[in-house]
Amino acid sequence: MRLRHSRFSAAVAAALATSIASTPLAASAGELNVLTWEGYAAPEFISKFEESSGCKVTSTYVGSNDDFAPKLAAGSGVYDIIVPSIDTIGLMRLGSFIDPIDTAKVPALADVYPEFAKANDVLVDGETWSVPLVWGSISLMYRPDKVEPAPDSIAVLFDPKYKGRISMWDDKSSIYWTARMLGFEDIYNLSDEQLEKVKEKLIEQKPLIRKYWATAGELTELFANQEVWVSNTWTGLQSKDINALNKGFKVVEFTPKEKAEGWMDSMQLVKGSPNSECAYKFFNFMLSPEGQCGIIKSTGYFPVNPKAVEACLTPEEKEARKVNNIEFVKSLVMWQMPARLDKYLEVWNAVKAAP
Repeated sequence: MRLRHSRFSAAVAAALATSIASTPLAASAGELNVLTWEGYAAPEFISKFEESSGCKVTSTYVGSNDDFAPKLAAGSGVYDIIVPSIDTIGLMRLGSFIDPIDTAKVPALADVYPEFAKANDVLVDGETWSVPLVWGSISLMYRPDKVEPAPDSIAVLFDPKYKGRISMWDDKSSIYWTARMLGFEDIYNLSDEQLEKVKEKLIEQKPLIRKYWATAGELTELFANQEVWVSNTWTGLQSKDINALNKGFKVVEFTPKEKAEGWMDSMQLVKGSPNSECAYKFFNFMLSPEGQCGIIKSTGYFPVNPKAVEACLTPEEKEARKVNNIEFVKSLVMWQMPARLDKYLEVWNAVKAAP
C-alpha cells in the first residue's frame, strides 16, 4: 500500500503542504484545540483531563474524513490534534500536516492492540504517526416496522421500494459499500472501469436518497423525525441514541452478507503545534482507564487498550465491545487509504454534483 500511496499523492501532498505552510500557528499555551468526532470529547470525561492536566480543551467536530485536509489547509482555525480514521492518517502524513509521535512519551502504546499500533500508516519505516484511540464497525440500520422482510444485504440501500426513506453517510466510503455490493473484491484499488460502474450505480440510487447525513446527530434526527427508515450507521452509536428517544419505534442494526466495514480512529499531532506538551498529556489520558472508559461509554465504540477497561466494563459489556476479540477485527473489511485517493474523491464529488 505504501508504494501505491506515493504514486497518487505527489500532486495532492505538494498542494496540501504548500497550503498549510502558509497558515500561521497562533494557539496559546495550555489550550488544546482538537479536530475530532461527535462523542469523542464529551465533558463527562474530558473535564477530568482538564482538571488533572491544566490544559483547556476546545473541540471542533467533523462529519467526514474528507473534512480534515480542507480544514487544515484552509487555516479555518488552529488545531493541535486531529483524529482521522485509518484510511486518512496516511494522507495527513503525506500532506505534511503532522509530526511523528515520540513513542517514549506515550508508554500506554505498549498496551494497544498490535493490529492497530503497528498498522499500515500508523507505523511507517520505523516511525509512529498516530496514537490509536477507538475502533468499531459500520453496519446497516433499519426500522423493522417499515422495512420487510428483514434485509440481509447492502442492496436494501438501493431498493426502489424505499424511495425517499433511505440515507447514506456523506463520505467517500459510499464507494466502498457500492463496490462490495457489485461484487468487486479489491475495493481500495478499483480500476477506472469499476469506478465508473460504481459511479453509475450511486447516481442511479440518488433519487432514492432522502439525504446524505453528515453527523451522528443528523442521522439520529432523520430517524427520529421519521424521514428515514434505513441507512448505514456507525455501529452502536446512532441506534443507541435513536432507541433512547422512545419515539414509538425501534431501530435494528445488522451486518450485511457482504460483511461490515471496520475502522480505527487515531490521534495525530498537528505539525508545529505550540501545545505539544498538552497534546502528549491528552494522548496518555485517552489511553488511560478514564479516557478509554469515557469514550466508549459516550459512543458505544470499542477500546484499543483492553487493559484500560478491565474495571469499568461488565463481562457482558466486554463481550459486546469485542474486548480481546481481535478475530472480530479480522472479520471486517478494514478501511485502507485507496491507492488512487484523488480518483475516488473525484468520483464521489461527481455523484454528489449529479442531479
